[in-house]
Amino acid sequence: MDLQSILLNAVATYGLVAIFLSILISAIGIPLPTSFLLIMVGSLIEQGEMEFWPVIAVAATAAIVGDNIGYAIGWYGGHSPVLRICRGLNAEALLVKAEETSRKWGGASVFLSRWLLTAVGPYINLTSGIASYSWPRFVVWDVLGEVLWVVAYVQLGRFFNDRVAELSDALGDFTGVALGLAATTILVYMLIRNLRSSRAKQAAAQIEHTNSASAPTIAP
Repeated sequence: MDLQSILLNAVATYGLVAIFLSILISAIGIPLPTSFLLIMVGSLIEQGEMEFWPVIAVAATAAIVGDNIGYAIGWYGGHSPVLRICRGLNAEALLVKAEETSRKWGGASVFLSRWLLTAVGPYINLTSGIASYSWPRFVVWDVLGEVLWVVAYVQLGRFFNDRVAELSDALGDFTGVALGLAATTILVYMLIRNLRSSRAKQAAAQIEHTNSASAPTIAP
């Protein structure tokens, strides 16, 4: 039985408790297909088997609490312990990518990794803590992003009630494309910044050389 089936059986048996624990664990860093879970829950809401607002409240709360636990682990644990944990989860590359993204994009990286680049979300939490990114700002971006993620995916499940499996596969492909586009964007940004910095240094050196050449010579 795959993880998706296990999660669905858990939701069918334990309801909101299963949703809360699944999303909380995923936000902390244990990979679970929670986006798929929200789509399926949206389908259950449309079928009248669950209620919309309790699901939104429970799912968003779980995600926000889990994200802040991840932030606290990074804040208090530091880089080395977190790196060892990620190595144990075979997620070292994601941690490195998340750390670079956090330093470059700040709050935008927190917001986008809640609902768009969800694969790196838990690692953005860790690296935000490691980098001592402002906790109040982290919370603001986190709440905005997680509420958007929960509402969007639940609504997708409701709208595509009869085609949730196909929708889940399509979103999985989209996430991979989005990650590639994000990486490309960051690379282009870094290249442009380095190019501008190099040109600025060359211009400053040329001005200094010109000033030195035109300076009057004082006879002894």
